[in-house]
Amino acid sequence: MKSIAALPGAPSGQDRGPAGAPEPLRLELRDTEWSFTSVDHDRQIVRAVVIDGEGAFYFVRVRRDDDFGRSVLIETSGGGVEAGEDPERAILRELREELGVEAEILCLLGTVSDYYNLIRRHNLNRYYLCRILSFGEKHLTRQEAEDFRLSTLKLGYEEALREYERCRAYPLGRLIAARELPVLRRAGELLGEERGASGPGQIT
Repeated sequence: MKSIAALPGAPSGQDRGPAGAPEPLRLELRDTEWSFTSVDHDRQIVRAVVIDGEGAFYFVRVRRDDDFGRSVLIETSGGGVEAGEDPERAILRELREELGVEAEILCLLGTVSDYYNLIRRHNLNRYYLCRILSFGEKHLTRQEAEDFRLSTLKLGYEEALREYERCRAYPLGRLIAARELPVLRRAGELLGEERGASGPGQIT
């Protein structure tokens, strides 16, 4: 793995990655699971591929039983940008709430536009690569704790790739994998991850 310290954080408002790195991804995706009728709202979203100093990757485990169906999914941590909130501040807040971590932004990985036709929503996702500085308490919303039963999933790189593939068994899992696997692979390229860290994944 490359030295993480070699990846400086991108200044606020810039869309460029670290010096010498590929340009951030820009993807435009369609919902291939549910028929399109119309879009009645856009959602500005920030998400992060999160790593620690040992090379482990952190995600959220989501358990859903709603209009999208019953599923158990992997997803990057993140959420909606609040009115007047800077995207960089928003992702650090989301990581504090969902993972209970203080983190730093290493770089922008890319932006992904995709759709959830079932709820007529256009998602405008901004993805960062972040490194954990310290662990603390989570601050989950009631919906995250009770409806989605959000928990932390700690995996090696290859384990994470396999978990996204496993979750393609669910319609929503296929949409998430289409959006997030290219971003995770870009993070792997930047970190020099030809193979994942060994050892079992951990849920906390």
